[in-house]
Amino acid sequence: MNGVLRKVLGAAAIGAVGTAAAREIARRRRRIDLNGRVVLITGGSRGLGLVTAREFARQGARVAVCARDPDELERARADLAGRGADVAAFVCDVTDREAVDRLVADVLDRFGGLDVLVNNAGVIQVGPFEETTVEDFEEAMRVHFWGPYHTILAALPALRRRGEGRIANVASIGGKVATPHLLPYSASKFALVGFSEGLRAELMKDGVLVTTVAPGLMRTGSPPRALFKGQNEKEFAWFTIGDSMPGLSVSAEAAALRIVDAVRHGDAEAIISLPAEVVARVAGLFPGLVADVMGLLNEFVYPAPGGIGREKREGRDSRSPLAPAWATALTDRAAARNNELGVEQGAARGS
Repeated sequence: MNGVLRKVLGAAAIGAVGTAAAREIARRRRRIDLNGRVVLITGGSRGLGLVTAREFARQGARVAVCARDPDELERARADLAGRGADVAAFVCDVTDREAVDRLVADVLDRFGGLDVLVNNAGVIQVGPFEETTVEDFEEAMRVHFWGPYHTILAALPALRRRGEGRIANVASIGGKVATPHLLPYSASKFALVGFSEGLRAELMKDGVLVTTVAPGLMRTGSPPRALFKGQNEKEFAWFTIGDSMPGLSVSAEAAALRIVDAVRHGDAEAIISLPAEVVARVAGLFPGLVADVMGLLNEFVYPAPGGIGREKREGRDSRSPLAPAWATALTDRAAARNNELGVEQGAARGS
């Protein structure tokens, strides 16, 4: 019996090694050189989008970024240009299909082509289900699902012409494992994950490879610009402190490096951070258990409804002693570094 078991385990080990080797060979064959490639990043004016733009530019890509706020966008453009990037910035709301069509046309006019599209634009709404509205879900779907749909539809002809185009859809681990107090966000990211995975299968025949990106907690500096409902100060505290914890969260720079590497190699998926990888695997094997654990967290850990109710407050207006500076230091530094605070707040914090 022991001999049979050893043979089975040996065969399994050989199979695993063979699979890993085949995967690595496939990655190398799909690898593209990013030098001189044209990359369009939505939501590229701050946070993860800006840091990802910096990384693409560092590797020689020509970068186009878009966002809704012109002042914020100009600061991002100046940041990238100051690092030596060949960069263009365009004001665009990705929920407006006509605006997206103009954006892609402008990028093609400026750079003469398009090789990579990174759908990164996002909105974060935090609060209990009791305080969410239909409008919250509609907004999340417009940004996280219809936004990528519009940009992909507009960019696809140019990507197909290249013969080895790339699309990266920045979803979330929240699009694989539903998280309490983030229901509009999670529902829309689940939609994006399904669309992204199916689209990869549809577009491989055209030489366009789609990567689904599922980050876990990241220190991008986004909490000041996130929207909070209910007991907003408590919601901001748990959200920001979790984002700031080393080991539980990863830096924006590490996340951007992983995204760029996945795009270069045409990976099907990039789950970012070990905790996110573990949660995704456990949820895949034991979905009921994970759902029950989330239910217990919601009942005993997360804030109850109340507070400001359905009113929305940005994170920068939801600070309190519940989120002391020492506990949010890493996120605060990332916010100042990654254009999340604006000119006046950034100057006040020494950015």
